[in-house]
Amino acid sequence: MNICIVSTYSCTFDQFKELVDESMEEAKAFMSEYELVRVNEHKSIMLVNVHDMEKMQAFMTTPEMQEWDKANNCVDHVYSMERVK
Repeated sequence: MNICIVSTYSCTFDQFKELVDESMEEAKAFMSEYELVRVNEHKSIMLVNVHDMEKMQAFMTTPEMQEWDKANNCVDHVYSMERVK
């Protein structure tokens, strides 16, 4: 399933990207590919091919991720996407 995650945060884009990069090994358990795009210094869009939504949700709601989100005022809006033919 193709997912779009729009994230806003108080840290910089580079700090957010560092978290994403550090998480990729673990994230491979539920996704096969992703693309992270910088919108501005405090907002990004991630396009993700997810093959296990339950694992992704569990990953995004771990105490560590929730703590990081709170410390960096991170809010994620998750959308499912379908290709228009």
